[in-house]
Amino acid sequence: MTLSISARVAELGITLESAAAPAANYVPFVQDGSLLFISGQISRKDGKPAYVGRLGDNNISDDEGVQAARLAALGILSQLAAATGDRLDRVARIVRLGVFVASTPEFNRQSAIANGASDLMVEVFGDAGRHARAAVGVASLPSGVAVEVEAVVSLKQP
Repeated sequence: MTLSISARVAELGITLESAAAPAANYVPFVQDGSLLFISGQISRKDGKPAYVGRLGDNNISDDEGVQAARLAALGILSQLAAATGDRLDRVARIVRLGVFVASTPEFNRQSAIANGASDLMVEVFGDAGRHARAAVGVASLPSGVAVEVEAVVSLKQP
């Protein structure tokens, strides 16, 4: 089994970006006991916001929304790697994802968009990546992106 999160992601043909610094007065993650709470991560590519717009406005397709959710989930993995010293063996399971989808009031496919994040967690962690989830439509998100993802992760003791 691969021992680092970044190596496991690389096996999937993906490169982790550096963990994003907080944009305001908060920290990127907090550990309480065995639970790691990861602050919301927006979809970023090359360090810049990606997939700007709202689902249902015809400027972001459902497929692009799924990709935005996947990119935001990669931000979760970057923070997880930072919190664990990039150790895959520290992850007991992904407990919960909260997926926020910037969308019009008529848009009702938030759960399909959120699958971009959920599917990535299962690809990386297998059954330990299966999680509880909320997929919520919101009016807007930071930097105008279409998707933001937050996570709760159960860690094994080092």
